[in-house]
Amino acid sequence: MHRQAILRTLGWTLLAFTTAFTTAVQAAANVQTMRGDVRANNVQLRSNDRLVSGSSIITGAGAQAVLRFDDGQTVVLNENTTFTITDFRYRQAEPSNDRAIFDLIRGALRVISGAVAARNRDAFQLRIPQATIGIRGTDFMVAIVNPAFTSVGTGAISVSNAGGTTVFGAGSFGTVASTSSLAASIPASAVPAGASAAFSSMSAVPGVVGGGMSAGPAASGAAAPGAGILPTAAAIGLAVGAVAGVSSEEVTTTHHP
Repeated sequence: MHRQAILRTLGWTLLAFTTAFTTAVQAAANVQTMRGDVRANNVQLRSNDRLVSGSSIITGAGAQAVLRFDDGQTVVLNENTTFTITDFRYRQAEPSNDRAIFDLIRGALRVISGAVAARNRDAFQLRIPQATIGIRGTDFMVAIVNPAFTSVGTGAISVSNAGGTTVFGAGSFGTVASTSSLAASIPASAVPAGASAAFSSMSAVPGVVGGGMSAGPAASGAAAPGAGILPTAAAIGLAVGAVAGVSSEEVTTTHHP
């Protein structure tokens, strides 16, 4: 009987391990394209490598990587960036279990949302040192150059911290200085050179398709194409001076008491 109990316990342990491993493997992204020195957990990456939830990706000087997640979401990592896939879970038949939680420690990225955000926008969080960013079917960029700067191509983002929440619409630029400072809209002319260069570089990545919440996976499980290639940096106002500012309808704020 004692031996049977041990075998039964080992069986349940193996089942639990297998389930956890399977879930982790499914909660992943592929390296779609890359250039330069790109590493995950200190291991050099190559195109088509698989990334699981928990991976920390670092890009070196002059490097860039495009990650394609299982729900069709695309993340472009610019040079000198540290990004963590903190908790990503997606199964087409289990929308209630969706998660898309990421940490941008330094550098710059571009996010084009996928099926997770389309099914439940509250499941998505991009955490930066100054705030947490939520999305509403979106193509947006963030550059941390102390402070952090944002640019929204399509859809909208919410930037929340102890100071309150600011919602930025398409075509708007924003900045957030600290965890207690409310994010504020700024004109394109106020975007510093470092952030502007990062935005321009990521907006021009070949083969990256925009389309916001409509860009989910197809019935076969492959990612469906979005509306088309995003306009160039100048066309959407990412080049400094391309637009003078944003209208009041594009930005709303909520102060925390």
